[in-house]
Amino acid sequence: MTRIAILTGGGDCPGLNAVIRGVVRAAVGRGWEVVGIEDGFDGFLHPEKCRVIGLEEVRGILPRGGTILGTTNRGSPFAFPILREGKVELIDVSDEVISRIDLLGISGLIVVGGDGTLKIALELMRRGVPIVGVPKTIDNDLLETDVTFGYNTALETATDALDKLHSTAESHHRVMVLEVMGRYAGWIALESGIAGGADVILIPEIPYDIERVAAAIVERGRRGGRFSLIVAAEGAYPKGGDRVVLQAAGGKCVVERLGGVGEKISRELGSVLEMEIRVTVLGHLQRGGSPSTFDRCLGSRFGVQAVELIEAGAFGEMACLKGRKITSVPIEAAVKNLNLIDPAGEMVRHAEALGIMLGR
Repeated sequence: MTRIAILTGGGDCPGLNAVIRGVVRAAVGRGWEVVGIEDGFDGFLHPEKCRVIGLEEVRGILPRGGTILGTTNRGSPFAFPILREGKVELIDVSDEVISRIDLLGISGLIVVGGDGTLKIALELMRRGVPIVGVPKTIDNDLLETDVTFGYNTALETATDALDKLHSTAESHHRVMVLEVMGRYAGWIALESGIAGGADVILIPEIPYDIERVAAAIVERGRRGGRFSLIVAAEGAYPKGGDRVVLQAAGGKCVVERLGGVGEKISRELGSVLEMEIRVTVLGHLQRGGSPSTFDRCLGSRFGVQAVELIEAGAFGEMACLKGRKITSVPIEAAVKNLNLIDPAGEMVRHAEALGIMLGR
């Protein structure tokens, strides 16, 4: 019997369970067995976290958020954190992971994750592990796919928040700042800002000038606008300044944690504007909840495509969406850079044509 495995790594997002279900249903239909690896690559270090999952285990999970396999954004087998003499030390346990994969008799490993997780998968593949990838991130920052699953649901959450903030901002004549996720990419901020009628959108790709932002809000007031909505991506930063970092990378923190730009903007504007300013940080609300129709469908199709890639022996490939077609590209091509917004691109141009201030 062909035996394959699947794991979910990095941050959770809506649609992960749709991928798992798609993989299991497509594999079982071929007479294959699927092993679910719990908590990302860390699961290979614990035999009890490697379990067979069948049709019964995936029944009813399509509308559920999160992942039934669990995940972690700290789980790199090449930099595994251990506590030694009271200090966190990173060690290489990749040989142990590869041995477990061999012991389980895995013919193909499906790795569902974003930029960091797929880079780990690429290194394991170079050491002989048969891997195919599935792109996952609410940030939509992976190259070589038109969109990643999870992004659409996060976008709907952010837009819904803007709709709600609009009414309270209008009632109290306030400036409302909504801080959204996205790390170094401003896709969630830009698209939700356009859809939610934001007056100012601040993204990492365009360093902002706070004086210009303040001037735009004052001018809006002169034209009768008694309130303003600002959407700020967590990675946004001022011209000539730095990003707000909650926790620098190192030890158990594999990648730096961003956040706090909303409060920073509030303080900066508060010193020059007479209006009241309030800040809302969506945070992990964007990762949770039931996936949208689009993400359920995309995740399901990616799961089937991953099984088809294994069947074809196309290891090292990542499922992707091109137009309306599901196809594949080399994982290496997908992680060589981040998919960022072009400051001179069409969407930015259209946002500014709508009268939205982008900080410049």
